[in-house]
Amino acid sequence: MSVGKYNPSVRVGNWNEDLCLEEEMLKDFLGKRENGELLAFKRKNLFLKLLQHVELTENDDEKVRFGDVICLHNVFIKENLSISMSESQLQESDIFNCSVSVSPILQPCFRNAFVITSYDRVNKTGDLLCYGQNFVLSALPNQLPNIENLKLTSNPVTFMKHSKKFPYQEVSMTSTSTYLNNWQVLHHDPQMRLETEGFPIKVNEKIVVKHCYTNRALAAVSDYTIRTAFGREHEVAAHTFLDSHKAEKPDNHWVIVAYRDQSN
Repeated sequence: MSVGKYNPSVRVGNWNEDLCLEEEMLKDFLGKRENGELLAFKRKNLFLKLLQHVELTENDDEKVRFGDVICLHNVFIKENLSISMSESQLQESDIFNCSVSVSPILQPCFRNAFVITSYDRVNKTGDLLCYGQNFVLSALPNQLPNIENLKLTSNPVTFMKHSKKFPYQEVSMTSTSTYLNNWQVLHHDPQMRLETEGFPIKVNEKIVVKHCYTNRALAAVSDYTIRTAFGREHEVAAHTFLDSHKAEKPDNHWVIVAYRDQSN
């Protein structure tokens, strides 16, 4: 009894449907590539938007005000506080929380520029920000819809919630408005805090940024770096590093950059 023999060139099964499916997939890929809809292109565009240059607020009297667009620069590591989103978050339309880090990118951009706002809306745009006064550090509005509602926040340390490398208090950005978003500026010298309380803050003055709810100071952790979508960067935590004189160490020292180019 003879049996039909088939060579490799014989097409069996749903070969026509498979061929059409491959052609449709190729057309879809080419169409997305031409329109810039591929994930690689979207990610690149979002990176470029986050790194787009931002003009900081320039005040003639060099005093910081509510509504100012500023950068927060760590004196010790010499890097800027920055929003640090994962690659998956960069593709989301709405982001409810993300981490922060200090980045070596010193030029002001959407990633490292923030707006000084009021939590209870008592202080209006243009009012002076003073030592010991509560404020909220918010992401720039009306530019990147996925981060415009984010505010700097910190939560008390728990067994399951702390910074990545150390058991320090975690600092992040959140879209939820709570008292945990409130911060205060203190003079970097503890002996000068009573004398300076209530006085206006000037740009490029060394300061300590304290979390109101937990009384922990904002710090750039210099010992280790963490992996981010923008490369390896230093971690940010709410932890007060004290020296032998009970004064904050340089890890807790920051300056508000409101108009002067840091690269000069």
